[in-house]
Amino acid sequence: MKNKIYLLAGLILLGFGIYLSITFLGEEKKAESNQSIVAFGDSLTYGYGDETEEGYIGRLQTKLDRTFPEKNYIITNHGVYGFKSSDVLQQMLKPEVAQDIKNADMFIVYIGTNDLLKSNGGDLYPLHHEKLVEAKDIYEDKLNGILETLETANSDAPVILLGLYNPYPDGDQIEKYIDHWNNSIRKKAAEDKNITYISTNELFKGKNKKQYFADSLHPNGKGYEMIADRIMEGFSF
Repeated sequence: MKNKIYLLAGLILLGFGIYLSITFLGEEKKAESNQSIVAFGDSLTYGYGDETEEGYIGRLQTKLDRTFPEKNYIITNHGVYGFKSSDVLQQMLKPEVAQDIKNADMFIVYIGTNDLLKSNGGDLYPLHHEKLVEAKDIYEDKLNGILETLETANSDAPVILLGLYNPYPDGDQIEKYIDHWNNSIRKKAAEDKNITYISTNELFKGKNKKQYFADSLHPNGKGYEMIADRIMEGFSF
C-alpha cells in the first residue's frame, strides 16, 4: 500500500515538475523573442489627429504583429505633443526613459516639425528665412545629441530616422525649406550604418488633403496608415 502511495506521489511530483518546466521554458522563450522598439517624437509620433488614437505607432504595431507573430514586437511610445528636438533630448535624461533606451532593440525618431514651425512663429505663412536658417542649425545640433545619446547608451540598436513632410504640398516656397531640412536629416543618417532614413514627404503629394489630414498639420487615420506602411517598406524588421 505504501509503495502505491509513494508511486502516486512520485508521479504527481514528476507531472508537476514537467508542468513547471514547460511553463517556465515557454515564458523564457517568449521573453527571448520579445523585440522592444522605443519611439521618440512630437504629436506625430504621439498620434494626434487619428480618430482611433493609434497614430502611425499603433498601426505599425498591428502590422508587425500580423507580419511577425513569432517575434513579439513591443513598441514604447515616448512621443509628446508640442515637443521640439531639445525637448526629446531633455526627455532622454529621465531615469525611466534612460532605462527604456538601454533595454531597447530598436529606435524610431521622428522629430523636427515643431522646430521648423515654432521658429517661424507657429505656422508657415509668411516664411521668415533668417529665422528658419538659424533654427535649422540649432535643430541639427539637437538631432546630433539625440542620436549620440542613443548610440552611447545602446550602440547595438538600429535607429529608424523619419524625414519631415510638407503639410502644404502645393506651397513651393515651403517645399524648399522642407527639402533643406530633410537633406540634413538624410545626411546624418548616411554617416552611421546603424541609422535608416525613411522619407515621408512624398506620401501626401497629389493627395486630397481633406482625405488624409485631421487639421492643417496632423494626418488622420488614413495619413498615419501611409506612414506606417512606409516604415514597413523602408526597414527590414
